[in-house]
Amino acid sequence: MNTNPFKWPITIYYEDTDAGGVVYHSNYLKFFERARTELLRDKGVSQQVMLNESIGFVVKSLQIDFISAARLDEQLIVETLVTEIKKVSLTFCQILVNSDGKVLCKATVKVACVDNSVMKPTAIPSFILSEISCDR
Repeated sequence: MNTNPFKWPITIYYEDTDAGGVVYHSNYLKFFERARTELLRDKGVSQQVMLNESIGFVVKSLQIDFISAARLDEQLIVETLVTEIKKVSLTFCQILVNSDGKVLCKATVKVACVDNSVMKPTAIPSFILSEISCDR
């Protein structure tokens, strides 16, 4: 399993913030979701191909720790690691850091692979596992 985090840049826009210019709490989930999607894309896993095969990932559990506020116009990085691979689930550890390397938010996200046609758990396809498991 890869021990180097996948890094995805995030810019904080006005739409991400509340009236005080602080990122609204639910938007951190969007940042983390985008980074997980981009990690998969980087590994050659197309969510469109998955959808065509009635395969999807759904969030099963989420633990999030809001440490320090992100603010309007900040340039941040989401660092993402796959920390556990099981037959039907993946666990991601994600952190949002500022340009000084300060951690603003961190989350552990477990996603389950589902057959979208029946919304039931299904084994993660081997083509996805092989890409996620390799170091690149």
